[in-house]
Amino acid sequence: MITLLDYGAGNVRSVRNAVEKLGGTLTTVTSPEDILSAEKIIFPGVGNYENMIQVLNRKGLMAPLREYLASNRPFFGICLGMQALFQGSEEDLSNNESIGFFSGRVERFKTRLSVPHMGWNGIHLKQDSPLLDRIGPDARFYFVHSFHLVPHDPSVVLTTTTYDYEFASAIQQGNIMGTQFHPEKSGKHGMQLLENFIKLPDFTPKGRVDILGKGLAKRIIACLDVRSNDQGDLVVTKGDQYDVREKPGAADKGNVRNLGKPVDLARRYYEEGADEITFLNITGFRDFPLADLPMITVLEQTSKNVFVPLTIGGGIKDYTDAEGRHYTALEVADRYFRSGADKISIGSDAVHIAKAFVDTGKKTGKSAIEQISRVYGAQAVVISIDPRRVYVAARQEAAGHHVIETGIPGPDGERFCWYQCTVQGGRTAVDLDAVTLAKACEALGAGEILLNCIDRDGTKSGFDLELIRAVKQAVTIPVIASSGAGSPAHFSEVFTETRADAALAAGIFHRKEVPIPQVKDHLAGHGIPVRRS
Repeated sequence: MITLLDYGAGNVRSVRNAVEKLGGTLTTVTSPEDILSAEKIIFPGVGNYENMIQVLNRKGLMAPLREYLASNRPFFGICLGMQALFQGSEEDLSNNESIGFFSGRVERFKTRLSVPHMGWNGIHLKQDSPLLDRIGPDARFYFVHSFHLVPHDPSVVLTTTTYDYEFASAIQQGNIMGTQFHPEKSGKHGMQLLENFIKLPDFTPKGRVDILGKGLAKRIIACLDVRSNDQGDLVVTKGDQYDVREKPGAADKGNVRNLGKPVDLARRYYEEGADEITFLNITGFRDFPLADLPMITVLEQTSKNVFVPLTIGGGIKDYTDAEGRHYTALEVADRYFRSGADKISIGSDAVHIAKAFVDTGKKTGKSAIEQISRVYGAQAVVISIDPRRVYVAARQEAAGHHVIETGIPGPDGERFCWYQCTVQGGRTAVDLDAVTLAKACEALGAGEILLNCIDRDGTKSGFDLELIRAVKQAVTIPVIASSGAGSPAHFSEVFTETRADAALAAGIFHRKEVPIPQVKDHLAGHGIPVRRS
């Protein structure tokens, strides 16, 4: 029997689904006594350290946790669940009492690389632990964090990982263990680790080792645009420059393109080796996502068999329903997280939030970006940007916007352009450029940028490298390149010609024109590190 310590934030559904798929049985902590009577505990944590510690103190769980840990019964902390075992974090400004089982603190990454550290990275083994039985040195696991452990006692380090510099990525002392990475989101290797924890009775390490692992891989993300078709069924569709209907004269005569069922396609991409899966909810329900029960069901069903990160976007904002009940963006996001999402994507609402921030220079603390980031952490908030190119003959014609000199001249030979943000699926332009939007959203607490390009969408002409370079140079958070992929060469091009952290595609994967394994084979052949499924 596995006891799950769910403190109320983050996607614990994936941990539950993984344990149950592996044949384990779960019970959830509802009182301090449940901790004291547990046989094995899994403590998954996602989000903000300060918020987590406040909840543990408020629920009276600190003392029973210390008593359980002192008994050396099996304990496995994931991400924040591991960080909580130490004496505090730079992320916690309130001086809350932490568990303090191990000596050391949690510090923010000090690097010029993207923060959060996000993606599939390897582990360097420091102890020969049964927890990692049947997991070889080629394994990569999924990381998503801005803060890392600095243990005072090096003997408790189980693995390290390199992200600009080496940091402790897993710890173990006796039967007390924790990982910074998320095994429930790490495919077959993560499932093997969880199976070891579920089935083995003792985890005492056999001795010290020093085995080098792999480095950080570039991420390949499959995107599923989901909406209801003309018959009311949820389908995956794909448009050309955001138009998802068949062209006149086609067999469907203007109907919504139907490229498959979202749950089935997501599982296929997981099995083919997608590193993440993104659902963009473009259904008619998205004005009020909590009424969109079919989309919530898609998340719940997908997370039962797909053990890589899931992102959901569409309509995540403050909302007042027809009866006058007000729902905050945080409440909407919480429902998605509890249904299986790991990250939420904010699109049109982010443009309005950023525009207000740029105009006033002030944070309100009440925007969707700020609220969700404060509870779930920056890594849980993705900003989806949908810009169009606007050509100008001279920089001063677009005063106040980030203008670039382009190698792709405009229709009248213009040598300069800027990227204008849009809302409502590209239908409405806003007086804000993509670079300014990205910088503002980072300042407000977002942890990742999904960078689309309406001009390239569905063209199969390659990613807009100039746009990606401009945004990537302006922010320190990860950037996902999107729109325009039509061949494996486009993926290697975006990774060699820009500093994009990940690349996303949709239609070419749906139609099997360019399978995910073919993309990864091509990247590996060009010396670009990728995760093998």
